[in-house]
Amino acid sequence: MVDAATQRMNMVESQVLTSDVTDRRILRAMRELPRERFVPAPMTALAYMDEAVPVTPAGAERRWLLAPRVLAKLLQLADIGDDNHVLDVGGATGYSTAVLAGMGKSVVALESNIKLAEQARANLAALAIDNASVAVGELTAGWLDKAPYDAIVLQGAAATVPEALFDQLKDGGRLVAILLEAGLGKATVWRRLGRSVDAWGAFDAAAPVLPGFERVRVFVL
Repeated sequence: MVDAATQRMNMVESQVLTSDVTDRRILRAMRELPRERFVPAPMTALAYMDEAVPVTPAGAERRWLLAPRVLAKLLQLADIGDDNHVLDVGGATGYSTAVLAGMGKSVVALESNIKLAEQARANLAALAIDNASVAVGELTAGWLDKAPYDAIVLQGAAATVPEALFDQLKDGGRLVAILLEAGLGKATVWRRLGRSVDAWGAFDAAAPVLPGFERVRVFVL
């Protein structure tokens, strides 16, 4: 059986580096962080696969860790500076938050699932990551207590992005997410410029939808 350290190296070499990810902070974090720690025990063998990994049971509120290559490209798109304050929306068990902690000055992981938030706190503490905290609240509302943020990252796909999240960006701040349009996902970055926000698509990507970010269906009688 291949050991976890070798799996991490293989993940970076075959999934991340081949996807034009060049940010050394991301590469270093993914080589070092034990991704298997952040998934349920029955899923340990699948922790390094090139797909999203479920971290909760099946159901309407099922949650996932993004596929490694998707996460790496999304974080690179956020253009996070060493002095940046980041909001990680839907941080789940804390893997994405741990990667972000090695990129910016501070990170707030926002999680609506209390059990996942507890797991994230335990994982971050066990790895002695002291520049990240975990908040519990509705994902679509953001976390106003620590706003404004230089960057906000959505850990999943979204059909729409609430204005509340854009309002929590600093001037010049970026929000990145996988935007769903007509069933297809496009990694998109929004940048706040004064009172306006502009957006552009960067690359095609697939990811499970974050709870609360589904498109609202309107029924017409």
